[in-house]
Amino acid sequence: MSLISIRPLGAILLFASSVVALAQITPPTSRVDNFRETFHGKELIDPYHWLEDRDSAETRKWIDAQNSYAHALLDPQPLRSEITSRLTEMSHHDHIGAPSLRNGYYYFDKRGAEEALWSFYRRKDGSSKDELLLDPRIFSSDNSASVSEFDISYDGGLVAYGVRQGGQDETDLRILDVASHRDLPDHFPQSLYRGFAFKKDGKGFYYTIQHRDSGQRVMYHAIGSDTAKDVEVFGKGFGVDTWIAPAVSEDGRYLLIAVQRGWAQGDVYIQNLESGSAIQPLIKDLAGKFSPSFSGDFLFVQTDWKAPKGRILRIDLRDPGQDKWREVVPEGSDAIDQSSLIGGKLYVTYLHNVTSRIRIFSAEGKPLGEVAVPGLGSGGLFGRTDQREGILYFSTYTTPYSVYRYDTVTGKQTLWYQDTVPFQAEHFETEEIWYPSKDGTKIPMFLIHRKGLIPDVNTPTILYGYGGFDVSLTPFFDPSKAWWIEHGGLYAVANIRGGGEFGEEWHRAGMLDKKQNVFDDFIAGAEWLISKKYTNPGKLAIWGGSNGGLLVGAALTQRPDLFQAVVCWHPDLDMVRYYKYTKNNNPPALLEYGNGADPEQFKYLLAYSPYERVRVGTKYPAVLFESGDGDTRVPPEQARKMTARLQTNTVSDRPIILLYDAKAGHSGGETFRKQIEDSAYELTFVAWQLGMHPASAAAAVH
Repeated sequence: MSLISIRPLGAILLFASSVVALAQITPPTSRVDNFRETFHGKELIDPYHWLEDRDSAETRKWIDAQNSYAHALLDPQPLRSEITSRLTEMSHHDHIGAPSLRNGYYYFDKRGAEEALWSFYRRKDGSSKDELLLDPRIFSSDNSASVSEFDISYDGGLVAYGVRQGGQDETDLRILDVASHRDLPDHFPQSLYRGFAFKKDGKGFYYTIQHRDSGQRVMYHAIGSDTAKDVEVFGKGFGVDTWIAPAVSEDGRYLLIAVQRGWAQGDVYIQNLESGSAIQPLIKDLAGKFSPSFSGDFLFVQTDWKAPKGRILRIDLRDPGQDKWREVVPEGSDAIDQSSLIGGKLYVTYLHNVTSRIRIFSAEGKPLGEVAVPGLGSGGLFGRTDQREGILYFSTYTTPYSVYRYDTVTGKQTLWYQDTVPFQAEHFETEEIWYPSKDGTKIPMFLIHRKGLIPDVNTPTILYGYGGFDVSLTPFFDPSKAWWIEHGGLYAVANIRGGGEFGEEWHRAGMLDKKQNVFDDFIAGAEWLISKKYTNPGKLAIWGGSNGGLLVGAALTQRPDLFQAVVCWHPDLDMVRYYKYTKNNNPPALLEYGNGADPEQFKYLLAYSPYERVRVGTKYPAVLFESGDGDTRVPPEQARKMTARLQTNTVSDRPIILLYDAKAGHSGGETFRKQIEDSAYELTFVAWQLGMHPASAAAAVH
């Protein structure tokens, strides 16, 4: 017998013995307090309300016990080290984000192959030498702090950036003087900074600061002045559910302020900085979203007002009356994903069956052709109207991310950066199918797998979705997906309602009282995979985070029979009480989900809220929850309570696990190693539950 054939046998024996040992590990017990609360005349009982107190000794002890239980189950899994090794291999290269061009320099984020965190650099046009501007390692001894830039001044001499502790949304705000590589003395306290805009002369800037109890306000700061004396210029009267962002035109003449209530409606205000006129409404009380770009005295506005799939209007700021607005790009059959004005031309990215097509128009709206992209995937082009060069980026599920310089005059593309991932893309393929949802609506779904895959009822399958907040799930390369398909798995991505793949109507069909459509679409995707014999419930896992965590939470409580395993990270789950979590939630989300304080909205929230739908004596799938104290956007108490409730009520033998990090949050900040570790745990959990042990994984690879 050869050594090669012995190894799988040993792995099988190890796997079998570990299954027996793991079966004897039991989850921690959770005290029941049966907290009673009445909503609009209906009493609800919350058995684990005490877990909302993050800082109590009892909660901390419970969290420690849950982590010990999770690691006792996951750490011994034979596949974990192999997964970690392969993910590290695919990620062990320099990573560079798409750059911004200022005054002959490219400014960009970069994480070197040996570095734990992203830093911020610049590179002179025509040079290959990178100049380090911001190094996050100086802000913490354990790599728990990260940096994120807000804006770069017009001449590139100043960089506004934030320092983030862990994964919190909150940062502090600092201004880097690029020439001296030192921060200016202007220092701002830790808070929620939501918008930023330098004036063209660099002598001051506008910024948005958010207070969770009163909302967002636009402030003005003069460089070198006392930050405590900064003046509020806009925002009075707006509530906590409104986003407000400032922008200054490239020529420095105009201040523009975009106001957005939730994800479906917005206004635009403007001020002539040269004349010092008052801030005036330019677009107000219209039923749509508005995304404006400057070009001299003209404003080009991407909007879904009276055009659910999007169009572009041109407004002459010297005569801005609504009756003078001109449509330069009409609504088409495909939804507009984004648009940019570069070198005096409009570059409009459409989603054609959820893949990117970039069309070119003159400022008058004349079609000028298309930008060639390498295939069916996700791409976009951005830049400034006063620059000839734009930045083009592109990726697919099997093609790593790349960035090109794009010449708006000649159309020439020059590769600027490409992820050098050791992955044999030629062995894999992506297909797009359409399936009917519960109400007959056709839903597209990408299937990513090894070439020549024949439907097999035993194929280990992951189904991923999001379905909310106008977010479109377009193709992009990810090492976790790559590992899964390398090892014989099928990865499916359902483009369900609630996203922006087909415009605002698609979004609205999955929000507020229509949120159940989202869950129906996702469940129908699972049923399609099973009916077409790609997989079976014992080989099917679902995966989602944030709003996608709500998605998989709803799916597992509504159809626990369909799934073997669930990965649910940083999730929204207690939708009835969500509005009460005022210290760490995202208030505009109430305009997407609904508000339990409203008696009519309470009814449909209660109907689908995963936490309220857990039933005693039900065979639930295996679930891996992930959350952490640093999440100040999605309240982590939801994951804690849901873990306790499922552990207590399930009658299946499948584990309910919580991995909880004291510093992890919604806004990243994790080191390279921590990201690999988290991904490895997620894949390990799913592979374990779907019966993908080392021998079968090795066979799939070879």
